[in-house]
Amino acid sequence: MTSSTPLRRTGRKAAALAASLLLGTVGGLVAAPAASADDGGTTLRMPITGIGIDSLNPFLAYFAGSLDVFSGIYPALDTVQQGGTVKPYLADSWTTSSDKLTWTFKIHKGLKWSDGKPITAEDAAWTFNLIMKNSTAATANGSLVGNFASVSAPDDHTLVVRTKKPQATMLSVSIPVSGIPIVPKHIWQSHVKDLKNYKNDSFPIVGYGPWTMTDYKPEQYAKFDANKDFLLGAPRYDHMIQQAFKNTDAAVAALRSGQLDYVSGLNPTQYQALKGQSGITAYEQVGNRWNGIEVNGGARTRDGKKIGTGHPALGDAKVREALARAIDRATIVKKVRNGLAQVGAGYLPPSLPQYAWHPSDPEKFDYDPAKANSVLDQAGYKTGSDGIRVDPKSRRKLEFRLGIHSDDDADAKVSTYLSGWFKQIGVKVDIESMSSAKLNADLAKGDWDILMDSWSTGPDPTYLLGIQTCSALPDGKGEGGSTDSFFCDRNYDDLFLRQQSAFDVKERAGLLRQMQAILYKANENIMIYNANGLAAYRSDRVSGIVIGKGDSTGAFPAQVSFDQYLHATPAKASSSSGGNSGTVIGVSVAVVVALAAGGLFLARRRSSSDDRE
Repeated sequence: MTSSTPLRRTGRKAAALAASLLLGTVGGLVAAPAASADDGGTTLRMPITGIGIDSLNPFLAYFAGSLDVFSGIYPALDTVQQGGTVKPYLADSWTTSSDKLTWTFKIHKGLKWSDGKPITAEDAAWTFNLIMKNSTAATANGSLVGNFASVSAPDDHTLVVRTKKPQATMLSVSIPVSGIPIVPKHIWQSHVKDLKNYKNDSFPIVGYGPWTMTDYKPEQYAKFDANKDFLLGAPRYDHMIQQAFKNTDAAVAALRSGQLDYVSGLNPTQYQALKGQSGITAYEQVGNRWNGIEVNGGARTRDGKKIGTGHPALGDAKVREALARAIDRATIVKKVRNGLAQVGAGYLPPSLPQYAWHPSDPEKFDYDPAKANSVLDQAGYKTGSDGIRVDPKSRRKLEFRLGIHSDDDADAKVSTYLSGWFKQIGVKVDIESMSSAKLNADLAKGDWDILMDSWSTGPDPTYLLGIQTCSALPDGKGEGGSTDSFFCDRNYDDLFLRQQSAFDVKERAGLLRQMQAILYKANENIMIYNANGLAAYRSDRVSGIVIGKGDSTGAFPAQVSFDQYLHATPAKASSSSGGNSGTVIGVSVAVVVALAAGGLFLARRRSSSDDRE
């Protein structure tokens, strides 16, 4: 979350270490203990993923940086391998009933939380039930359990999930990074009453995973110790430090100087500059996110109450169509991404080719400013003496706020192009650069017109598609929900439910393509491009951090932090150092199940660089 992040935000961002070093520090890496370059290769060092950590509370957090943390310190029921197969993690095995409404997971015996308490099926049942029944707990992952009817733990090693309808996506509900992390009931049950404010910042944090989080300083660093008894094989490093940087330029400078081992979320300029540099390997990943704009077509709550300060003209599908036709996506791919991206259209990214959807020629909203002007003319939006059109209903000028991320240079570049193109059709935009925290706060309240954003997806696109359902809208009090554009369409919702129950891959792909067609026509989420993931690592110091093989273009599968950090190995260490190669230990039955939808394991969510919160 590198990507998932998770998470909301997009691509990132060139200069000297002195210009922008660690947040909260003055002269270097002093804010991150044990991060020196001469620590004997026992500490793995990288930036905090994306735009940072929004919360250490896994029920509330969206940012890719937080998702990375959770995948390392909390367990999941299963995990996904490259190629789309699912393997055991907490669950040794799983079975489904003949009607496909009941799933039974057998939880591995003998595992303990980091405080010595046993890990049982009740921890998983309690986690899922809390999300199902508590609106605050459902903030981040509620859509993943929306089809659950009940969850129980008849004994310490048996978890039973009953669904309302057959759910083909069950094995992606709880996986590292993009799924639900399972928390220790004995720690969290006392914090339910004040869950909205609980920070989960008592260190070391009680959990179970390849890492234990031992310290965290907001906007400075997060520190971890390796779990040498980890079920899936111990990390090859004794410690890991993730450091906060003001921007990717600072992180790149630290990589060059040897103070970091790995950096993701590079922009094309940084990527090209690092290629071929001695001791550094720069590489591409298949694009796992969409980058575009969200249009506030009418912010409202689940019960239909209008909220926010969005411009009323954006509720007109003709205005949104004109905006879509005014964007020269190919130019942005060429000028902003140096060709290291694909022109956007469908909602799901290139990393999920089995669900790819592209509009037919009659459906396309291609770059055509003349057509955009014609659409607005026919809809009655007349141009004033200042060249700005006027909404015939509200009598307000078509002058929209365009929110961009202050930490993302791609946002700044793209917004400049958008401003010029929109001006050609009589639309003025006021570019508002703001922090990700401010942007997200405004988004939730509906206090915006147009926002630049980016989302990545996990191995299964259910979560990403779920943020566009009506149930993702905030409740009657304007709270909760995970919507990003306040989109709500009952036909889309019906297809969403149907695709969850489609065990046949071809049938499900057809439903997902219908959903993407609905989103495309609505133009409330306008896809601009799908960026290739760009990253680099110190190949003279670390190996094993890139997993899989490159395709015909040299692009690797989208990488997931859980596996990268687990398999990263000091470059001079022997292949046997630091634990085994990640083989599942103690699994009583050889279970390798193909994920119903197939796909890669990518980080989900909004973010800001290579991810978005």
